Amino acid sequence: MVIGIYARHLRNKIAVECLKSLTNYLDQLRIETLFHENLYQSLKENKIKLEHKYEVFSTEEISKTNIEYLLCIGGDGTMLDTLNIVRETGIPVLGFNTGRLGYLATSHPNEVKKAVDELVKKAYHIDKRSLLKLEADQELFGGFAYALNDFVIHKKDSSSMITVHTYLNGEFMNTYWADGLIVATPTGSSAYSLSCGGPILIPQSASFAITPIAPHNLSVRPVVIPDNTVLSFEIEGRVKSYLISLDSRNSSIKKGTQIAVRKANFMFNMIRLSNENYLDSLRNKMMWGVDARN
Repeated sequence: MVIGIYARHLRNKIAVECLKSLTNYLDQLRIETLFHENLYQSLKENKIKLEHKYEVFSTEEISKTNIEYLLCIGGDGTMLDTLNIVRETGIPVLGFNTGRLGYLATSHPNEVKKAVDELVKKAYHIDKRSLLKLEADQELFGGFAYALNDFVIHKKDSSSMITVHTYLNGEFMNTYWADGLIVATPTGSSAYSLSCGGPILIPQSASFAITPIAPHNLSVRPVVIPDNTVLSFEIEGRVKSYLISLDSRNSSIKKGTQIAVRKANFMFNMIRLSNENYLDSLRNKMMWGVDARN
């Protein structure tokens, strides 16, 4: 078995201790371990020393390795980073939460041994999460234009609101006068979209949510659409450029850029351990259904 480890940074004690516990146990089981170059760089910058040295791999090289699982240490943002690492390889990802919410990175840092044991025994579940693919008339996001959470169109800085003409499979749907527009996957429906009043979609839902950001007309509400729909947009406003984002990655586009989003033709494989449940996370971490009167 070969396991890859990724972390965006190691700035807190919990993350460092999690990494040490993880590598020590993997060494004890004689499991080959590879470090992503970002993790290796973070170790150098923070002058963190481990008992052994580990081979390093880059995002471009992951398909040439024999990595069976990618384990990440950090918060949900770190978990989102891993999509850009595993890409179309289908390598399953497990996150150890050393951040705040831990909605995607669900495993506790104190449960390293339990998590590794389940990987060895293959006593886990794979949650296949749908992805969004951005298409444009120019190359964006380094040629890997996919998102696990959401695609967002947003006005720049403090400029006036924008107008987003939205089409479904080429048919006009609606015009949004707003600060922006979110297209969320079921995974991302509990993130930015939710904070803007969007619905929660169960991960297995074959659907996307379209949620306006601060719309200027009271009649506009979030809409749920089938995930086999192609959405295209025409953006108007007083400025010459706008912001678009895929998860935590941002890019500026000029007025008149042709953009569309659709469901990607591959999935993101997220590892769920035996004691983890999506609905439990929804209740416990998002406080869904909590009676504030108690």
